[in-house]
Amino acid sequence: MRYRDQPTVEVTQRVRCDLRTAWDLVTDINLPAHCSSELQAVEWVDDAEAVEVGARFRGRNSHAALGDWATVCEVVEVEDERRWVYNVIGPDGVSATWGFEVEPASDGVLIRQWARMGPGPSGLSLPIAAQPAKEARIVARRLSEWQQNMQANLDWISAQVGR
Repeated sequence: MRYRDQPTVEVTQRVRCDLRTAWDLVTDINLPAHCSSELQAVEWVDDAEAVEVGARFRGRNSHAALGDWATVCEVVEVEDERRWVYNVIGPDGVSATWGFEVEPASDGVLIRQWARMGPGPSGLSLPIAAQPAKEARIVARRLSEWQQNMQANLDWISAQVGR
């Protein structure tokens, strides 16, 4: 597995709620901060207030191996009550792309969260450059962390609507 191949990970879960409720939950930029092992806080920037193309927000993160950092993200795609996608903007371009999708199901809604690494450099670039023989392991570990946090997000959503 190579970073330059822009590996992707996703998590899907059936949630017993209506489409509008699911959409409201996945478009709350603070959602991941509720349960992420890494994301500490999120805030809108540049007078943005909602998920719409061009809106930007800042995330503050902390990771034992990668340290503390902040990123600015920009919403690049929105299909109301269906899908929204944002890019994590690094100093040399897009370092990751994340998205949420919702679709009606017979007994609720399917919610999917996914993320793709790259194409620009990210916090993994230095460790990979320092240990190129371990690139596959470094990338796989990071994807696993992302997947665990995404699953925590969807579990949190299920808990909110199960009340």
